Amino acid sequence: MRLLLKWLLVVVVAAPVILAAWMYHYLRQPLDLAEAPQDLVLMHGTSLQGVAHQMVREGVLKEPWSFILLVRSLGMAGDIKAGNYELRKGMTPYDLFLMVTNGSTSQSSITFIEGWTFRQMREALNAHESVRHMIMPLTDAQIMEQIGANESKPEGLFFPDSYYFSSGMSDLDILKRAYQTMRQKLDSAWQGRDAGLPYATPYQALVMASIIEKETGRGDERPLIARVFLNRLKIGMRLQTDPTVIYGMGEAFDGNLRRGDLQADTPYNTYTRDGLPPTPIAMPGVASIEAALHPARSKALYFVGRGDGSHAFSNSLSEHNSAVARYQLRNGG
Repeated sequence: MRLLLKWLLVVVVAAPVILAAWMYHYLRQPLDLAEAPQDLVLMHGTSLQGVAHQMVREGVLKEPWSFILLVRSLGMAGDIKAGNYELRKGMTPYDLFLMVTNGSTSQSSITFIEGWTFRQMREALNAHESVRHMIMPLTDAQIMEQIGANESKPEGLFFPDSYYFSSGMSDLDILKRAYQTMRQKLDSAWQGRDAGLPYATPYQALVMASIIEKETGRGDERPLIARVFLNRLKIGMRLQTDPTVIYGMGEAFDGNLRRGDLQADTPYNTYTRDGLPPTPIAMPGVASIEAALHPARSKALYFVGRGDGSHAFSNSLSEHNSAVARYQLRNGG
C-alpha cells in the first residue's frame, strides 16, 4: 500500500510537467498544410469537437484530440468563432488556436437572402468585387455541373445565409458551399418530417417550402400556409398561388398581376395546372422548410391578406369571400 501511494504521488507530481512538455512541443510544430494559403470555413454552432474533426478532414490537423486538449486546457472551448479563416504556411497549432478564438477572419462576405431567385444570386455574385468571377459565361445547367450537383435546374437549391470567404475565392466555390449547406439542412429536416405528408421526395418538400417563403414573411403563419396548400392537394384542388404565376412570367412581370396573367398557362401557373410546380420558385429558409414538413393542424383552404402583413384563414369559400370583402375591398385591393 505504501509503495502504491508513493507511485501515485509521483504520477500526480509528474503529470503537470509531462503535460507542459507535451504542450510546448505540440505548440511549436508547424501545421502540415497540403496547400498554402488554405481556406478554413467554420459554421455557426459547430462544437469544438466538430471543428477539430473538420480540420482533420480538410488536412489542417493530423488528428483532432491534441487540438481539443489544447483548447480545453486553456479554458477556451466555448470561444471558437464562426467565419472564414485563411491559413498560412508555417502556422502552428497555437497560431491556429489564437486565430479561431480571436475571430481573426478574412472579412469578405456575401449574403443570399431568403426568397431570392437564382438570378438574383448570380447578380449579387457578379457585382461583388472580392469574388473571382467564373460563372458569368456559364449557363445555369453548366454551373450546376461545375459544382457537382445532380440537378440541372438551380432554383431553390442554395441555402440563404451569409458566407465568409477570402478575397479571390471563386463564385463557383461559394455556390458549392451554399448548395451543400442546403442539401444538409433539407436532408436533416426530411428525416424528422411529420407522417402522412404527400411529398414523394425531399425536393417536392423544397418546392412547397419555396412557395411558403414567397407567400408570407410571418413566422407564425408559415405552418398554416403550408396546411392550406396541403389541404388543397389532398382534395385535388389547384394551389392557386400568385407567386408561382409571377415566377412563371419571368421578366414579363411588371409589378402588377392581372386577371389575364392568372389565365395564361405556363408550367408554373398553379391556377391552370394541378399539383406542385416543376421546381422551387425561390430560396426558402429553415422556417419555411420546417413549415412544409411540420404543417399546422387546420381545415383551412383559403387565406387573404389583411393589409398589415398578416392573413385571415377560412375553411370555406363563403367564409373566404366574406374575408375578401372585409379586408381587400375595404383596403382598395
